[in-house]
Amino acid sequence: MAKFIESFSNHAWGLPLVILLIGGGLYLLILSKFLPFRYFGHAIQILRGKYNDSNHSGEISHFKALTTALSSTIGMGNIAGVAVAISVGGPGAMFWMWVSAIVGMSTKFFTSTLAIMYRGKDSSGVLQGGPMYVIKEGLGTSWKPLAIMFSLFGMIGALPVVNVNQLTQAINDIVLIPNGVEVGFKSNLILAFVLVVITAAIILGGLKRISNAASKLVPSMVLLYFGLVLFILLANYEQVPKYTMLIFTDAFSANYYKGDPFLGGVLGGLMLLGIRRGAFSNEAGIGTAPMAHGAAKTNEPIREGLVAMLGPAIDTLVVCTLTALAILVTGVWQSSSYDGVSLTAAAFNQVMPQYGSYLLMICVIIFSVSSLFSYAYYGTKCMSFLFGSHKKHYYNYIYIISIVMAATMPFSIILNLIDGVFALMAIPTMVSTIILAPKVVKEIKAYKMKYD
Repeated sequence: MAKFIESFSNHAWGLPLVILLIGGGLYLLILSKFLPFRYFGHAIQILRGKYNDSNHSGEISHFKALTTALSSTIGMGNIAGVAVAISVGGPGAMFWMWVSAIVGMSTKFFTSTLAIMYRGKDSSGVLQGGPMYVIKEGLGTSWKPLAIMFSLFGMIGALPVVNVNQLTQAINDIVLIPNGVEVGFKSNLILAFVLVVITAAIILGGLKRISNAASKLVPSMVLLYFGLVLFILLANYEQVPKYTMLIFTDAFSANYYKGDPFLGGVLGGLMLLGIRRGAFSNEAGIGTAPMAHGAAKTNEPIREGLVAMLGPAIDTLVVCTLTALAILVTGVWQSSSYDGVSLTAAAFNQVMPQYGSYLLMICVIIFSVSSLFSYAYYGTKCMSFLFGSHKKHYYNYIYIISIVMAATMPFSIILNLIDGVFALMAIPTMVSTIILAPKVVKEIKAYKMKYD
């Protein structure tokens, strides 16, 4: 099973998908005349609520839409995903994650703008957004198989298996094992049961409760994590310039890459690894975030697109870079055999012995639990599109069962499964976005005339 899932993931992440994600993102960036970077300040003003209007359609504010989307993207991709990227690819992997994020800002802008432009109604008549509605409303019913494809894989991709697995590993390695507790199937099941209770209490309350929880958790967890990593970097300040430079130089030499070659060489393999881990971290082009942004209370599609593009900047350019530097400057990436969340914990422990890993544990719990809420919302939206809104609650039961499975399965199987499914979600998302991109450009021109 492990070999089959690994093969599936590697085939899904072939050259065509890389061209679609990165090539498509570059095309969108050029088409918009680098709008994500020119309107960065305006996006911050929107986020602060300057243009909020309670009379607009939608369910939640711009800020809550962004924090709901971020609560799924700022998760284990930033702690475990970065650690995996560095343990396999070395410092240069971070550079290609940056490339993925910069291109991803443009992709997120277009996909989330379209999520507002082409909102559709579910079977209960409630306004909804997301790639499946963009395909159905924007491209027409003849393209519906693409919308079904996204929703089917979206139901699997939204399962919280990576977050739960890595949270279980973190609790085992940081809390239980050092205190002499024997870990195994039984202890993992108990942890899974606790997570099920917490998750059920929030997700069964719907989007309003999810967005309220996310808007409180996300800002505090980013600030806490930022402060802790800053302490690590200050304690190793002499190493920071050296490793920052190594990220750039190793990106093109691939001296520390241990994975399989791609396009005939190790450099290609390193690029693919960075892009893959970047996509897993910020989810640009995958199609999850537009489901949250599509629920925003706004009648201005461009406005929500500008808020959405802040996601990859916060997620990958800030949070992932902090994790990477913490792992690099402490030297644990070369001296430790750990990967995933345990490698990040080793970096924290080196600078803050005894209590460092416990502080990371707090971040890991908040990162993981907030991700659980958002992914449940994404999965129910996919279920609702396929089977009707009256059946969407059944997804919550599938979701809760998957928490128990994830706590007891090997990390490599779970990571490869979600990687492969994300790749298949990206196909309908990117194809529909590229086809409908000229409509967004028209919308940009109209918006500029109104607000410039």
